[in-house]
Amino acid sequence: MEKEEEFTDLIREHQGIIFKITTMYCDNEQDQKDLYQDIVYQIWKSFDSFKKNSKRSTWMYRVAMNTAITHYKKMKRSLGAVPIDKVVLTQMENESESLEEKISLLYRHIHQLDLLDKGLMLLLLEGKKYEEIAEITGLSQSNVGTRISRIKRKLQEKIKP
Repeated sequence: MEKEEEFTDLIREHQGIIFKITTMYCDNEQDQKDLYQDIVYQIWKSFDSFKKNSKRSTWMYRVAMNTAITHYKKMKRSLGAVPIDKVVLTQMENESESLEEKISLLYRHIHQLDLLDKGLMLLLLEGKKYEEIAEITGLSQSNVGTRISRIKRKLQEKIKP
């Protein structure tokens, strides 16, 4: 299989990874498209350096998250401050809110986390195990567990009235 064909298959197979990261790190559609292209470009640039020591999806997550963090920092420097969430958050008034509203509230709070914590939660919500999250982020497995525990606690405090 030729390199271009292999690359295209990889992107097609794992485009959901890139989409999730772009929606987590960008507010508007145009920024998401720009970041998507940047991630694909960075994956292409580092495609030959993939040593196959890990799963391709793990490697893609690492490249995509590093690209997203770099992109976010550049945007923040050029704009001064990037508003992550334009909606004023309100506390949950009624326990009978729909599941969709609760998920939306959770994601709004996740958007307010710092870059690394946001990435950790994205990977956790993807169903990744601590071991794989550690491999993607470069943190130790115990550090991943500790950070995720703290993030969960912080999110619970913000969501509960």
